[in-house]
Amino acid sequence: MSKSRTRHEALIYHAKPSPGKIKVVPTKKYATQRDLSLAYSPGVAEPCLEIAKDPSKVYRYTTKGNLVAVISNGTAVLGLGDIGPEASKPVMEGKGLLFKIFADIDVFDIEVDAKDVGAFVETVKNIAPTFGGINLEDIKAPEAFEIERRLKEELDIPVMHDDQHGTAIISSAALLNALELANKKIGEVKIVVSGAGSAAISCANLYVSLGAKVENIIMFDVDGVLHKNRTNLSPEQFKFANGKEGVGLADAMQKADVFLGLSVGNVLKPEMLLSMANDPIVFAMANPTPEIGYNLAKDTRDDIIMATGRSDHPNQVNNVLGFPFIFRGALDVRATKINEEMKLAAVYALAELAKTPVPEQVNIAYGETKLLFGKDYIIPKPFDPRLISEVPPAIAKAAMDSGVALEPIEDWDRYKEELLQRLGSDNKLVRLIHRRAKSNPKRIVFAEADHLDVLKAAQIVYDEGIGEPVLLGDKEVILELKEEIGFDEEVTIIDPKTDEEKGRRERYAKKYWEKSKRKGITYLEAQKWMRERNYFAAMMVNEKDADALITGYSRSYPTVVKPMLELIGMAKGVSRIAATNLMMTERGPMFLSDTSININPSERELAIIAKMTARTVKLFGMEPVIAMMSYSNFGSSKHQSAQKVSKAVSFLHKYYPDLIVDGEVQTDFALNSEMLKEKFPFSKLAGKKVNTMIFPNLDTSNITYKMLKELNKSDSIGPILMGMNKPVHILQLGAKVEEMVNMAAVAVVDAQQKERKELSEML
Repeated sequence: MSKSRTRHEALIYHAKPSPGKIKVVPTKKYATQRDLSLAYSPGVAEPCLEIAKDPSKVYRYTTKGNLVAVISNGTAVLGLGDIGPEASKPVMEGKGLLFKIFADIDVFDIEVDAKDVGAFVETVKNIAPTFGGINLEDIKAPEAFEIERRLKEELDIPVMHDDQHGTAIISSAALLNALELANKKIGEVKIVVSGAGSAAISCANLYVSLGAKVENIIMFDVDGVLHKNRTNLSPEQFKFANGKEGVGLADAMQKADVFLGLSVGNVLKPEMLLSMANDPIVFAMANPTPEIGYNLAKDTRDDIIMATGRSDHPNQVNNVLGFPFIFRGALDVRATKINEEMKLAAVYALAELAKTPVPEQVNIAYGETKLLFGKDYIIPKPFDPRLISEVPPAIAKAAMDSGVALEPIEDWDRYKEELLQRLGSDNKLVRLIHRRAKSNPKRIVFAEADHLDVLKAAQIVYDEGIGEPVLLGDKEVILELKEEIGFDEEVTIIDPKTDEEKGRRERYAKKYWEKSKRKGITYLEAQKWMRERNYFAAMMVNEKDADALITGYSRSYPTVVKPMLELIGMAKGVSRIAATNLMMTERGPMFLSDTSININPSERELAIIAKMTARTVKLFGMEPVIAMMSYSNFGSSKHQSAQKVSKAVSFLHKYYPDLIVDGEVQTDFALNSEMLKEKFPFSKLAGKKVNTMIFPNLDTSNITYKMLKELNKSDSIGPILMGMNKPVHILQLGAKVEEMVNMAAVAVVDAQQKERKELSEML
């Protein structure tokens, strides 16, 4: 893309459809006069009086506890320099956006027209009562050091200059992991630093806190090496004035273990890199041009471990890995400051996270086949959804342990749940199903394991302990794909067409023929079908060579349902199978049925679908509240389609009186409990939150769930097949890896339940 086009798009982005990137959104109702009288005069007086009596109650009645000020004077805007407060505002708004989307923290950006340290500090102190924390941004050194020091001493809320500490925290996490891979000890390595500004000084200080020796750090600025005879150094810089007068960067790089660049592009030459010690660690973080180009560095040394500040190379040192989550943890325990212990806690949490299996959605977001801890992956990616649940608890605990937390956390599991729910980066129901699956993993046949995404899903299922995958398909292809994605573990691979499986194939064919010979199936046909993967997989489950089955990734739904019904069949007492989809919506989880099987169910079949869906909802630990959907409300139409739904409801009310179900009802009434209660107070749904919707036909259900999925980007689990005799689940054509993993977890839980039922029937 050309520079002019990029510039045009950037300006349009910031200007349209409304100027800027953030806005204030009310969190309370304001539609009526009563609402306004509570929001402002006279109702607002009550919380004011409570806060006047006890200032700490400001955290109960206002947004202070979740509000951070992003404050700058625009004297050191990244890549732009001293551009002034007004010109820095787009950057500060952007920082506010990042706070919100990564940690659900609200932000007011404050641009201060003051370069004098005293004036700036007094301005911030005067507005500090508004905020729960202060994020200083883009303030030039050495003033930044003094501003932060004074504000930390004179305020009782967390203060952090992110340009200093954010980079230090992220690069420190990367350094710990890089040293582990290089098999070097931090107390013994020689570190050369190009740059002596606030970020470089903070990085060096944090490295020392982690165990680096001050005397092993050689630092350079624009005037050359920092040494004791220089008279133009700040106290912070003088601490690292360990160089010898006249020594250049090339000299210092001899046998250096670590290079930290926070200066300008292309100062590190290939010959300097060649002079470093074995397994050199190079953090070239000048932006947009690193101190040495990534490709040039990799071509120069194949043993290099490298990080940059750029998103188009591995190991991006990105401050967004730190500041949202550090402030999140600090705010949640009402920390009075962000201290060294909290910063170190963030370092260790980030370093550890990079060593754990990466969610598939992260691989997809970054176009990777599989991210694994190693030279090209030493720090987490910014869009890793686990950051919100791992880093803030580490910060909060460190604040508590160091005595700066005014509201300690007691229930850590509950706190992690709250963190995950803030952004919808995970879902309580999904985690519940995964935990239940892991408690008693089962053997799952992946019938299309010779497809890359299916194999990746199977790998995650194996890594997470959800189940024991059995890989079905072309063995040679599966082995090649396993090598490609680093799936090294030994798992069962079966190719139904090979001579190796002839004995089992014959056994399955005989069983199938015995069951189907009076239904027009010959023994020869049975043998032929056992070479087809879905028939073979179904027989594996039937014959208890596996406990559950996942298929449907590459074939249309009807063609996959057919062999499952023929070989496995419906559960005892079930006359109709159906499918439901669990949708993760802004109002909470919603079950939609039937989304895949029944084209135009009768009134009795609708009732059966509702009952089966209720059992599935309970499987997810929820109490079903079921709306039977229609274009009509409680008899307002006498058309046959509306009457069908009404008769299904009557059947359910008669035979299942304890089930919370009603209809027929329109979508808006079903989703708006207050409106339904006002208009139809007699309904079983009045005042309740509907979490299950049964649609009158396949058209309405399938269209609705797919529209929700695409328009609102709602996550979906399903279709969850209901009514089968064995744990069989059929994917939508081209399902995502994450969807397959979730369906595998559902299949395991399904198998667990069926196993318990079989045991209880035996007893």
